[in-house]
Amino acid sequence: VQLVESGGGLVQAGGSLRLSCAASGLAFNRYGVGWFRQVPGKEREFVAAVIWSGVRTYYADSVKGRFAISRDNAKNTVYLQMNSLKPEDTAVYSCAATHDANQIMAVMSQRHVYDFWGQGTQVTVSS
Repeated sequence: VQLVESGGGLVQAGGSLRLSCAASGLAFNRYGVGWFRQVPGKEREFVAAVIWSGVRTYYADSVKGRFAISRDNAKNTVYLQMNSLKPEDTAVYSCAATHDANQIMAVMSQRHVYDFWGQGTQVTVSS
């Protein structure tokens, strides 16, 4: 199983980036996918998640209204569109896949339910 993130980079505050998470080696349309982020010295935090079918999405309060998660099961890919970026959004962003049947916010926001993780992509927002 492999999850590969791409699309990170350096952007000015107020700008946008779109991250991609490409999956292989698993029945992708049976997995929920989450995005998490981490800065040095802090715990990895939940950003957004989408259930296996794509019909429900969940967001951390800090990104609600600015970020949008979506998926294309035909391409085995999940996207994170990030708009109105702020310097505090600077972090390494990682995607993860979970086969947990209970794909509600309270579950999908927890790191421990995820079975597979990508290596991450750096997002840096300058002020």
